[in-house]
Amino acid sequence: MSLTISRFAPSPTGRLHLGHAFSAVRAHDLARAAGGRFLLRIEDIDPGRTREEFVSGIEEDLAWLGLAWDRPVVRQSQRLNLYADALERLKARRLVYPCFCTRAEIAASAAAPHGAVARYPGTCRSLPAAEARIVQEPHCWRLDMAKALTPVHPELVEGSSFFQVEKNSASTGSAQTDLKWWDEEAGWVLADPASHGDVVLARKDAPTSYHLAVTVDDAAQGVTDVVRGMDLFEATHVHRLLQALLGLPTPLYHHHALLTGPDGRRLAKRDGAKSLAELRAEGADPVALISALRAGTLP
Repeated sequence: MSLTISRFAPSPTGRLHLGHAFSAVRAHDLARAAGGRFLLRIEDIDPGRTREEFVSGIEEDLAWLGLAWDRPVVRQSQRLNLYADALERLKARRLVYPCFCTRAEIAASAAAPHGAVARYPGTCRSLPAAEARIVQEPHCWRLDMAKALTPVHPELVEGSSFFQVEKNSASTGSAQTDLKWWDEEAGWVLADPASHGDVVLARKDAPTSYHLAVTVDDAAQGVTDVVRGMDLFEATHVHRLLQALLGLPTPLYHHHALLTGPDGRRLAKRDGAKSLAELRAEGADPVALISALRAGTLP
C-alpha cells in the first residue's frame, strides 16, 4: 500500500482566508488519518502579484490553526527547470506552438455563448515564420489540443459530448478509457480536455502556467491525493491529458464544495473575505475555528 501524500498549494498573492483554511484542513486531515504526509507548496509563479510577506503569512496562518506540514516547503519559483523540461518534451513532439496574440485580440476574435468562457480560436496555430518571431516578440506557448489528443484518445478531439461520470467504485477499474480520473464525489470521470481548447502552458510573463506547473509538481512530489475546491474540477480535464502526454501518474482527486458566506457567495480575496490574520487580531479561537471548518461550517 502506497503512502498517502496530500498537499496544500496556495498562491502568495494575499493573506489566507477561511476558504483557504477549509481546503487546507481537508488535505491535512486526509493525509494524517492515513498516517501519510501533508505537504505545503507555494505557487509563486505570478511575478506581478506574488509578495514575500504573504509567503511568511501562509506559514504563520497554518501554524496558528495547528496544521503541521512535512518539510521542506516547495516553491514553484525554484522549480522552473522542471517546467522547462516538460515544455521542451512537448515542443519536441510538436504539441505546442507560440502564440503572439494579446488579450484584446483574443477577446475580439473568440466568440462564446453568454456566460461561457471563450476558447482560443487558434489564430497562431499555423503561423508562418513563427520561429523567427519568438526571438523578438512576447509570446506564450499553447497546447495544440487536436494534436495532443490524437495519440491519447482520437475520438475526443471533437470533444462536445464526451464528458461522463461512471458510478463505480475506484476499485472496480471499470471505466472504459485510459483518459479518466477518479474523484471522491463524482466517481470515474472521462476527461474532456478538448472543451478547453488550446490552453496556455507557458505564459508571456512567466515560463510556465498553472496547468503545467501543478501537473509536474504533483508528480514530482509523489502526491497521491489532490484535495482542492470544486472551482478547479474542470481544470482536471487538462491536467489528466498532460499526465498522459508526459507519462506521469494520476492521483486521486477530492474536489470539495466551496465555503460560502451568509450571502451564499464563495469566500474569495477579491470579494473581501476576512483573512485569518484579521480573525487572529480580533481574538478568534483557532481550536473553535478548526472544529467548525471540520464540520463544514463558518465559525
